[in-house]
Amino acid sequence: MADSLSPALDLYAKVEDLLGIKDAAPTLYAHYLLFLQTLEFETLLDVGCGSGDFLRQMQGALEIPSAKGIDLSPLMVAKTREQGFEAQCMGMCEVDGSYDVITAVFDMLNYLDKTQLKDFLACINTHLNAGGYFLCDTNTLYGFENVAVGSFIVDDTDRFLTIDSDFDQGEYISEFTLFEQKETLFEKSQETIRQYYHAPQELIALSGLELIESEDVFLYGFESADKTFFVFRKMQE
Repeated sequence: MADSLSPALDLYAKVEDLLGIKDAAPTLYAHYLLFLQTLEFETLLDVGCGSGDFLRQMQGALEIPSAKGIDLSPLMVAKTREQGFEAQCMGMCEVDGSYDVITAVFDMLNYLDKTQLKDFLACINTHLNAGGYFLCDTNTLYGFENVAVGSFIVDDTDRFLTIDSDFDQGEYISEFTLFEQKETLFEKSQETIRQYYHAPQELIALSGLELIESEDVFLYGFESADKTFFVFRKMQE
């Protein structure tokens, strides 16, 4: 899965700052922080760590003894390392060791199809310490159908990006086209990024963990929630 996803995720890494993600992220991160500050824990693994912003903010607030990340994009891993965190380019099922807390932030689970999700959650269970917590969020059906679809065009001094997105039968497909200035010419890159809707009850059933809480998340000011935040716990053996 890493080899097939890496080019698309690397392109995403190049344009993430154009997408308004950093503006919306603090609202989502607050749900994680409010729960994590109620815990005492030593180790945290952030899956799909991206540029490392989540790790930086959690570490700054909580002073976690050991916090690190993994991501399938080498570019994202490099950005996380630049923020001073240990990070590796690998999937969840390649991880060694176990952790008190594992996080998957900003709809990371939606990048997995049904089969991949089942395998991923089994690996979460394997690498979570007994009594440990898995925190994640997913896009709601409303978020896919009413917030994410359509066309998006944005540029800055040396990049021009278009995204055309559609959602059909539980699958969200985004066509990314980037024109990036290289000296006097523009270099064109195109990738397709796919995401998948997962109903909350399906996620709960596949997790093999105890659901502690779930909360609606409103990132973009719409009347309905566009994400759901989940907290799972691995019961003591």
